Amino acid sequence: MTKYAVIMAGGVGSRFWPRSRERNPKQLLKIIGENSMIVDTVNRLDGMVEKKNIFVVTNRLQREEIVKQLPELPQENIIEEPFGRNTAPCVGLAALFVERVEKDGVMIVLPADHLIKEKDIFQRTISKGAEFAYEKKRLVTIGIPPTRPETGYGYIQIDDSSVKEDIYKVFTFAEKPNLTTAVSFLESGDFLWNSGMFIWRADTILTEMQMFMPELYKDLMTLKPYLGTDEFASKLHLMYGRIRGISIDYGIMEKSHKVYLIKGEFSWSDVGSWEEVYQLTEKDDAGNAVTGNVYLENTKDSYIYSPDKFTAVIGAENMIVINTPDALLVCKRDMSQDVKKVVDHLKFHKVGEFL
Repeated sequence: MTKYAVIMAGGVGSRFWPRSRERNPKQLLKIIGENSMIVDTVNRLDGMVEKKNIFVVTNRLQREEIVKQLPELPQENIIEEPFGRNTAPCVGLAALFVERVEKDGVMIVLPADHLIKEKDIFQRTISKGAEFAYEKKRLVTIGIPPTRPETGYGYIQIDDSSVKEDIYKVFTFAEKPNLTTAVSFLESGDFLWNSGMFIWRADTILTEMQMFMPELYKDLMTLKPYLGTDEFASKLHLMYGRIRGISIDYGIMEKSHKVYLIKGEFSWSDVGSWEEVYQLTEKDDAGNAVTGNVYLENTKDSYIYSPDKFTAVIGAENMIVINTPDALLVCKRDMSQDVKKVVDHLKFHKVGEFL
C-alpha cells in the first residue's frame, strides 16, 4: 500500500480579506505560526508520504507562489484547474493523476488551510484510516469530536458500534446547524465535526463517481488519455467549461453506502474566519491579540493586525482591525463571517485591484 496526498489549494479565502487575495490567498499566508498554512500541511506529512507522491490542486493565479513555497515537490505534481468547480471535480482530477501512477494508491485528501497540532496523532489516524480504506475498499472521512456547539461546521452522525478500532459506519451528513440544533448534536454524542479530510483508494473513488456522478466520471475518462500530453491543458479547460460545480460531500459522500469515519483526536481548526484566528492567537491581559506597531487605549478583547504602518485603536471592544498597505477592515468579532460580503461587493463592482 502506497500513500498519496492530495492537497486542495485553490480557494481564495474570502473571509480573510484584506490579507487574503486571489493571487495570495489564505493558504499561502502565515496566519498562525512561522510558516504558511500550505507549508505546514506538507510538513505534517513528513515521514508518512514521500514528496514525489504529494499532489497540489490549485489554479493559474496561485501556481507560481505554490511552486515557490514548495520547491521540494515535483512541478508536474502541481495540478492547475482552469477555474474552481468545487471539490468533486478537484478530487476526480487528482484521482486520475494518482491512478496513473498506481491504480490502488491510497489518496489522503486534505485542505491546504487547516491548523492541526499533534502531528504524531494525526499521522497515526491517517495511517489507520488508510489501511482500512485500502483493505476494505471504503471511503473514510475524518471526524473531529466536538468541543462546543459550533454553528460554523458541518456534522457527521455515526453508528455507535465500532467496525474497527475508532472506525465507524456513517449514518448521515448534516449541514451547518443553528445553535439549538448544534447543542442537540453535542448532547447526543454521536455527531462529529466534518473536517473535510478524506482517505480512499483512487480506484474506489472513481468507481463511486461512476455510480453517483456518471457525467463527471464520463468527462474524466475522456480526459484520461491526455494526461501528460501537450493537449491536456486545453482538454481540461473544455471539460471544466461544461461540468457542474459540486462538492464531494454532496456528490458522493451523502449518497454512497461505503462511507466510514475515523475520529481525529488531535487539535484541529479550519481557521475559517478572523474570529477563529483571534481565538487561536496568544493574547495580552486585556484580551487583545496584536501584530505590528499598534497603540491601544481602553481597548479589550480585540484582534489588531497592522505590520506595515503605525495604528492606534482607542475605546474598542470585541473588534477585528486588519490594516494592509492598500486596504483596511474594521468589523465586530461576531460578524467576521460577513467579511466575504466585501469580496462579493468588489467582484460585483469589478474593483480588481483589491481582490
